[in-house]
Amino acid sequence: MLFVAAGLVAVLAIAHSVIGELRLIRPIAARDDLPPLYGTTAFTGATLRFAWHVTSVLALGLAVLLTEIAVDAPPEALAPTIGWTLIACGILPLVYTRGRHVAWAVFFAAGVLCLVPFPAPA
Repeated sequence: MLFVAAGLVAVLAIAHSVIGELRLIRPIAARDDLPPLYGTTAFTGATLRFAWHVTSVLALGLAVLLTEIAVDAPPEALAPTIGWTLIACGILPLVYTRGRHVAWAVFFAAGVLCLVPFPAPA
């Protein structure tokens, strides 16, 4: 059942990004009446775009976690999946806003912390 759930979440994530980009984000970002953030509407559009796609990246990470749980991965194997998912999320604001939106730093910091090995329970 968890494999099916993981597959459904993965398909949803991909559809969310593709359909949302084509039918929602591009039309919104192309408007010339967006409120300017940091002085530009381009930054506003970039922020909307990365925020939209972060949802999909998080959903894909959740699908991987569901798969790991389904195969009885040990708990210490789950934190790296979360870490790499957060780092992948951080790439979006770094690229789309050229680092001007600081969310990338928070995602990277949290992701790296998840990658630090932790001692096994006694």
